[in-house]
Amino acid sequence: MKISKQCTEHYIWGDQCDGWHLVKNNDLSIIHERMPAKTAEVNHYHHYAQQIFFMLSGTATIDIDGKRIVLHKQEGLEVRHLTPHQMRNDSEEEVEFLVISQPNSRGDRLQP
Repeated sequence: MKISKQCTEHYIWGDQCDGWHLVKNNDLSIIHERMPAKTAEVNHYHHYAQQIFFMLSGTATIDIDGKRIVLHKQEGLEVRHLTPHQMRNDSEEEVEFLVISQPNSRGDRLQP
């Protein structure tokens, strides 16, 4: 079965950011996310889930464990469980990226 953001569950988070569940089960989550210019998620960590953020378009900044890393199109970053992180779009254009979580991070988000 084909998967695309046009035919999957959509939700809005934060300040008008979008998410589309491409894969959503207990063991794995793959979400296509879009962040408008000058938006950010809250700093948080996951008790169990490890994540990969992979840029599809634009340039985003991720603060991870006290370090600031800039991610460009076709670049990604692994975030281990228990590691504080915050994805931000400091640019003037929207960004799109994949968030891959194993296991699913639903209900596993904590703030430091």
